[in-house]
Amino acid sequence: MYDLIVLGGGPAGYRAAERAGAEGMKTLVIEKRALGGVCLNEGCIPSKTLLNSAKIYDYANGYGEKYGVSTTGAKLDHAFVVNRKNKVVKTLVGGIGAAMKKYKVEVVYAEGKISGRTANGFSVEADGKAYETAKLLIATGSEALVPPIPGLREGLAAGHVLTNREILDLDHVPESLCVIGGGVIGLEMASYFCSAGSHIEIVEMMDKIAGPTDREISAMLQKHYEKKGIVFRLGAKVVEVKPGEVIYEKDGKRESVKAEKILCSIGRRAVTANIGLESIGVACERGAILTDDQMKTNVPGVFAAGDVNARIMLAHTAYREAEVAINTMLGRKDSMNYNEIPSVIYTNPEVASVGETLDSAKKKGIDAEERKIPMAYSGRFLAENEGGEGVCKAVVDKKSHKLLGVHMMGNPCSEIIVSAALMLNRELRLADLERLVFPHPTVGEVMREFIFD
Repeated sequence: MYDLIVLGGGPAGYRAAERAGAEGMKTLVIEKRALGGVCLNEGCIPSKTLLNSAKIYDYANGYGEKYGVSTTGAKLDHAFVVNRKNKVVKTLVGGIGAAMKKYKVEVVYAEGKISGRTANGFSVEADGKAYETAKLLIATGSEALVPPIPGLREGLAAGHVLTNREILDLDHVPESLCVIGGGVIGLEMASYFCSAGSHIEIVEMMDKIAGPTDREISAMLQKHYEKKGIVFRLGAKVVEVKPGEVIYEKDGKRESVKAEKILCSIGRRAVTANIGLESIGVACERGAILTDDQMKTNVPGVFAAGDVNARIMLAHTAYREAEVAINTMLGRKDSMNYNEIPSVIYTNPEVASVGETLDSAKKKGIDAEERKIPMAYSGRFLAENEGGEGVCKAVVDKKSHKLLGVHMMGNPCSEIIVSAALMLNRELRLADLERLVFPHPTVGEVMREFIFD
């Protein structure tokens, strides 16, 4: 009998298990593939390893000349990059395994399925055995969305169509790559393979890239990559996939893109099928588990965290949801605030955001305004980003002058955005920013300039 069984060993699952184990709860994690989940093995960490190599190569291959540093004969060894990625992943997965041992968390590597209720809680089957638990946390994550586009599944089976999983292990740089979907994953992989030498074309159904990202920043990022040679086909609906070809409709006409490889990066969906949710009556909506802000499901004693609830499919969201779930189980008051979750696109330049955009604020009926500051207001940014475009935008409530959101493009905004998230958490007003002291010179201090805009 366990105090807690966690289905899934990704960011939500292993963080919850660590916290539960540290609190003395007898905990079991059931994971069918590898600890770390999609983020560590097939997403966040592997992609950032590749993107860092691409950034170094870009500087060696011409960018460095802007700073008085010239090189000759620079090349990117893709096989070496992939091998290094595997080494990084192995090291981090090993670290999670060590943490499980430290906190006396048991791990079973098998597919887990909820089999029903018991007198004392719930029963879960894995690897031919039954395990009983008082409480259950479902953290089965998400998988690549593969819509019923003619030829798409056949292409995946044949290997000329890839998802985020396969492209990270591609053994060569394709001459050309067509990316279906202009969201975060698609843009990051396009960024790496563009630097590595592929001709990239992105087919996106929306009229802008980068999903809910601020529209002006999305346009700036698109312009930057068009200069690098990436072709964007927006407002284009993919209707068929053939070997080496993506066929789409735009403005009532059929057109196509020819490419050696095709990346399907349309989105992700929660993994809720065949895990036994129906055996205990867990409620779902659009394929995702319904949770409240304490990560409770409709079934007492059953919680869900991470991509499986589809609230915000980001690893750091999953970490925080896991902490909230464990605190709630232990009777500690805690809850999620999804408006304070930052997001980052790790292209070069980076894009980061937190909170409301001007459009989303107005849709909620908030009388808001926008403050915009060029990143070049920061001496550090100007010193380190020769000719680089960058912008920092704040969305502010007109009446209270309270900060509602911050959106930026420019390196290293991924390391700055947490400051903005803290500002939102503390419900700071513009006038409050004047009392914050940023170290000088840093790029982050540009946010103080909102006061004077």
